[in-house]
Amino acid sequence: MDARSINVFFYGLFMDAEALRANGFRPIEPRQACVAGMTLQIGQRATLVPDPARCVHGYVIGLSHKDVDRLYSEPSVAAYRPEAVMAQLRDRSCVPALCFNLPPSDEPVVANPEYAEKLRAVAGRLGLPADYAASIR
Repeated sequence: MDARSINVFFYGLFMDAEALRANGFRPIEPRQACVAGMTLQIGQRATLVPDPARCVHGYVIGLSHKDVDRLYSEPSVAAYRPEAVMAQLRDRSCVPALCFNLPPSDEPVVANPEYAEKLRAVAGRLGLPADYAASIR
């Protein structure tokens, strides 16, 4: 058994710890957080892109290495790659975390209003800042 967990910063639909549990994962200590210097970009799914003037809200969640491997082996997210980030928690403390993003691409981003609507709903239900949730498009 892989008892050690690692912090992962989730900014898309995976930030819902209850949904992770429902899919057989064991999320540990979900904590609301933000990562500065990035902005949310929604195409077929969500990813983060650098933007020094912005920050992205989400959740830091502990997962075992086995759970992280299983989560990101799903075909719809297999292209995502881990990046190290510093996530600021609500109490203003910072924790290192992995954040999974799509590699940069020259392909045009095609909007996905259905995904954005689902993500807005999750962000609102999980208590992310209202102005942030409303900005998800």
